[in-house]
Amino acid sequence: MNPVMKYLLLAIMSLSVVPTAHAAVSLDRTRVIFNGGDKSMTLNIANDNKQLPYLAQAWIEDAQQNKISTGPIVVTPPVQRLEPGAKSLLRLSTTPDISKLPQDRESVFYFSLREIPPRSEKANVLQIALQTRVKMFYRPDAVKARPNAVWQDKLVLTKESAGYKIENPTPYYVTVIGIGGNEKQAQEGKFESVMLAPMSTQNVKADTHASPYLAYINDYGGRPVLNFTCSGSRCTSAPAK
Repeated sequence: MNPVMKYLLLAIMSLSVVPTAHAAVSLDRTRVIFNGGDKSMTLNIANDNKQLPYLAQAWIEDAQQNKISTGPIVVTPPVQRLEPGAKSLLRLSTTPDISKLPQDRESVFYFSLREIPPRSEKANVLQIALQTRVKMFYRPDAVKARPNAVWQDKLVLTKESAGYKIENPTPYYVTVIGIGGNEKQAQEGKFESVMLAPMSTQNVKADTHASPYLAYINDYGGRPVLNFTCSGSRCTSAPAK
């Protein structure tokens, strides 16, 4: 066997036996909502490893997924040590640049939390630094939502040849994770999830239905389902109570 091919084969075999890794440093939520009326907010993190200390590195990225460090929202401390089984806090704070963001709609950022394991004393040990990355939405005070509000029922579906055009007339980002002919299909069927920007439209591929169901992700990471009623090609949902 060609020596290069033999080396590649051994490398692939060694990767195949690496056990599934689980994050030691965890975040207490799957998305972050920063309300415009607040100057700061805190996030809870924990080292779920009971034997080893870890470093926790945190940062924020903009909508284009570029790392930012000077605002409009900053995270402190950027790096901290977590003892085995310990819990801690991260603080998100606004800077004067927050006034440059649109005040009539949400803005999206990405919050990242990376764990850095202690250096192993053993030779030839592969160490993996796992990272948690969640969406972070800045929600201006002018569009602050009441608790448990449902604005996703304002979406409009228009049937098209390859699926639907989804219209989002709200000032909020909406993540659609499924469309189907019933609730189970919407939650579990094959669908490429999309995040619609405020006051935008987007085309998605999906089977069309006489009365489609749509699944989305809410502020708490839940996955509710809405039922739509169609008149011709236009489909709307009854407002949630």
